[in-house]
Amino acid sequence: MKKIGLFFGSFNPIHIGHLILANYILENSDMEELWFVVSPQNPFKDKKSLLNDHNRLDMVQLSVKNYPKMRASNIEFSLPKPSYTIDTLTYLNEKYPDYSFALIMGEDNLKSLPKWKNYEKLVSDYQIIVYPRTFEGNVSTSLNDSELRNHENISLINAPIIELSATEIRKMIKEGKNVRPMLPPEVFEYLDGSSFYK
Repeated sequence: MKKIGLFFGSFNPIHIGHLILANYILENSDMEELWFVVSPQNPFKDKKSLLNDHNRLDMVQLSVKNYPKMRASNIEFSLPKPSYTIDTLTYLNEKYPDYSFALIMGEDNLKSLPKWKNYEKLVSDYQIIVYPRTFEGNVSTSLNDSELRNHENISLINAPIIELSATEIRKMIKEGKNVRPMLPPEVFEYLDGSSFYK
């Protein structure tokens, strides 16, 4: 069984924090590949700041082209909207019967996991790798009060906390500030010649 880590997100835009985290997980877990699953725009949400699906996918593809163990996935583009993680996983298991999939999420998502569709099935059937997030400047202790963290399928990793957010990057681009150090070079070039986020 080939082990694949799934990192879901809007990647609006993908930044170096995402790549640092992905690389850390590949180097410090038994995942053989990591797929960035680009979430399509939810038709029920008005997201003016969200670039269209294919532009965000292009940026992820550009970012991972020099990382053989990472790939961009548009799997959710063709699935019913809104996308539910459990439905995507069911589809992936049918499409790739020889692969075993694990979920990668921030600890903020773990806290809200009980609100997810069929979350019990997610926890019982899939490995979940949880990376630390900071909240309002102090490290969250939310996991201490979550019984989920002790589940055998949930592993907390000690990944570096990257204080970078796509929201902040979009704001800086809009204000004409330099975001070059925060983005993979290919993504900086892609955005630099465009009116995206401006």
